[in-house]
Amino acid sequence: MRILLVDDEIELTEPLTRVLTSEGYSVDVVYDGAAGSQMAAVGGYDLLILDWMLPHQTGLEICQQMRSRGDTTPVLFLTAKDTIDDRVRGLDAGADDYLVKPFELRELLARVRARVRRPSALQETRNLHPLMRIADLELDCENQLAYRQGRMIQLSEKECQLLEYFMRNAGSLLTHAQIYQELWGDNEQPSSNVLAALIRLLRRKIEVNGETPLIHTVYGKGYRFGENA
Repeated sequence: MRILLVDDEIELTEPLTRVLTSEGYSVDVVYDGAAGSQMAAVGGYDLLILDWMLPHQTGLEICQQMRSRGDTTPVLFLTAKDTIDDRVRGLDAGADDYLVKPFELRELLARVRARVRRPSALQETRNLHPLMRIADLELDCENQLAYRQGRMIQLSEKECQLLEYFMRNAGSLLTHAQIYQELWGDNEQPSSNVLAALIRLLRRKIEVNGETPLIHTVYGKGYRFGENA
């Protein structure tokens, strides 16, 4: 299990790193927010432990940036801020847990264990195959599965092909002709309403319960895909 620790207090990071390492975790340590943001963007961590107040960039900002790009890596905040408003701000930014300084190392270890427990069978399956991600939607092309808001979405072959094409060209206007060419090529000639029906089916699967629409109709032209398209 890999942990990224971002805190500028060396008197805290050194003993904390020793304890975490003794528990079998692999720990990378950086001491300012800018470096922490760069390391977090590289990814591959099972947990981030972030101090709230950091030089150059706050832990709050790092967490907000992660969540805005769809990174769901668990985040544990370490902070001297202990008011209810501060806790709400941290959780609203996407933090998973919150520990107020000073704290007992055994309490932190318990929080860490809770955050990096063995992933579910669903998560293990997802980790075996590279995923495409736009906003909070992920696509596993190999298994014709999508994931959004913690739910698994089964896709037909054509639905998967269409979603992959949309995600590879997020933000671009894709005309009806371009989509037909991508999905059916030159040999097949589906009826004119096939694409509209396919779009409707895909929307029903990936946009439910008030979720942000991702497929946007450009009337008379085609479609554009993305959270703010």
